Amino acid sequence: MSQPDQYKYFNITFPPEHEHVAHVEINRPAKLNAFIEAMWLELSEIFTHLSTSPSVRAIVLSGAGPKAFTAGLDVHAASQGLLSPSTTNDPQDPARKATHLRRHVLSFQSCISSLERCEKPIVVAMHGFALGLAVDISVTADVRVCAADTRFAVKEVDIGLAADIGTLSRLPKVVGTFGWVKEVCLTGRIFGAEEALRVGFVSRVWEDKEAAVRGALELAGVMAGKSPVAVQGTKELLNWSRDRRVEDGLRYTAVWNSAALQTKDVEAALLSGIQKRKPTFEKL
Repeated sequence: MSQPDQYKYFNITFPPEHEHVAHVEINRPAKLNAFIEAMWLELSEIFTHLSTSPSVRAIVLSGAGPKAFTAGLDVHAASQGLLSPSTTNDPQDPARKATHLRRHVLSFQSCISSLERCEKPIVVAMHGFALGLAVDISVTADVRVCAADTRFAVKEVDIGLAADIGTLSRLPKVVGTFGWVKEVCLTGRIFGAEEALRVGFVSRVWEDKEAAVRGALELAGVMAGKSPVAVQGTKELLNWSRDRRVEDGLRYTAVWNSAALQTKDVEAALLSGIQKRKPTFEKL
């Protein structure tokens, strides 16, 4: 399947060796894949579409070019737009100005959160620079892997902002080491792949970009080979339970599985194990 023509800043491919896997690639390498507004709008459109595409069961997100997964927000473009002096020094009524800015931030947040809302599991493969918005994007995904050369940073404090697109809310829940999260968020310092692995920010480190992307596709391929009812239900239940009490998570799981357990996929999976063959599952 070929890339849809309407996406200017992303490549979308469907590797033939990994059935039901979509590979989404950020495609602005000349600018280190730095994001402008059109890109986060496209990102949302892509993941909203893939979320319900019956032919897709798992997704890999990576960045084009050798230098960066993404260097984050395109600060030059932002300095001429939302963060421009004409905006920040606008003499209009402060409450109305705050309302306008809040709507813009919420729209940005919603676009990036489209990965978390996506029904399909997402594996992010990072390399080179993975700064600022790269962290916001990666913590919305389900699995993060990287190349050994990856350099991460929560850079917003260096441009006079508190990170506002998801890092401060999600990163502590991803790594579970609150002191470390505060350190990297308050200093904006760069940390590498081995440190990211040690604190649990990434689950695997590969020797280079090609290996990281290949490994991510293999992981996604394993997920795509499982029952889509089981995989999509697992993502939903994990994400829902993350922010709630154990008792609430158990109750929601019981309600969810009262429907999901009626699937024919359970029988297909059990029989394939007994018969020692690869199971096949209907599209969802």
